Formats: sequence, structure tokens, C-alpha cells
Amino acid sequence: RASWRIVSSIEQKEESKGSEAHVAMIKTYRAKIEEELAEICQDILKVLEDHLIPNAELGESKVFYHKMKGDYHRYLAEFATGDKRKDASDKSLEAYKSASDVAITELPPTHPIRLGLALNFSVFYYEILNSPDRACHLAKQAFDDAIAELDTLSEESYKDSTLIMQLLRDNLTLWTSDMQEGNFFFFFFFFFNT
Repeated sequence: RASWRIVSSIEQKEESKGSEAHVAMIKTYRAKIEEELAEICQDILKVLEDHLIPNAELGESKVFYHKMKGDYHRYLAEFATGDKRKDASDKSLEAYKSASDVAITELPPTHPIRLGLALNFSVFYYEILNSPDRACHLAKQAFDDAIAELDTLSEESYKDSTLIMQLLRDNLTLWTSDMQEGNFFFFFFFFFNT
């Protein structure tokens, strides 16, 4: 995925320069990376759907595997287009919702897997569904719920949980500042162009 992001960034820079020969070569390489990524994601999703999810008995395992299913469909949605993107996005949303249903009933708010789910699900809302409000609401709710029960946190999961809480908070800070800049730009544009 990192390779895909780097190549996509280079492709955009070359397009802005008008370097058609470089762009064609980069597009070919990006398509190869996308093909490899899709194959890896499909292999992992098959193992999850055929073996891991059906055999998961503990709440922790169920949440983890459904979260993973959501993650890998999200990875597909990151580079897919059209109907393939919609399909990957829908499947990701469904998997994250399944994981959330189990997490809410079977895992405490401070559990690292529940927090990791909230982190990834909120990133899905922000990056794939372009829904910063929902992303912020989900991340804030998970962070606040965990803070309220921080004193019940076990010593073995303290480090993992607090690290994920920090990531949730970092995303909230970034996303709310992006939203405020967007609102300021809209206000500035609207005010000075009316």
C-alpha cells in the first residue's frame, strides 16, 4: 500500500508537469501494484471468510477477524474505481459494523482490539466514505468511552490501549482542523464573492 501511495503521488506530480511518457510508464507500474495488492487482499479475505470468521468463538476473535475483513476491503476500496470501489466500500462497512456490534456487547471500551476497530472504522469513514463528521463522532465516542474507564485498564493492555487512544486523538485533531480550514475557506470564499 505504501508503494501504491508513493507511485500515485509521483504520477500526479508527473501529470502536472505534462510529462506524458513518464506518466504512461508510471500508470503501467501502478496498475501492476494494484493487481498484486488486490490478489493479496483477496487471498486474505478468503481465509477470513472460509476459516477464521466461521470458527471464531470468543468475542475478541470475532471482533478482530471482522475488523480485519473490514480493513482488507478498505484497502481494496483505496485504489478501486466505479462499481469495484462501491462493492469494496459496502463490504468494508458491513464488516466494520459486524465487528462493532460484537465489540460493544463483549469488549470493554478500553480493550485494544475495540479501540483499534474504532480507529480503523473512523479512518474508513474519513478516507473512503468522505464523511469527516461520522469519522470524528466515532473516534471521539471511542476515546471518551475509554477515558471514562481508564482506571479499569489492565496492566498488560495499558500500553497498547493508550497508544491507540493517542492515535484516535491525533486523528481527531487533524480532522477537526481540516474541517475548520474547509469551513473557513468556504466562509472566506462565500463572504468575499457575494
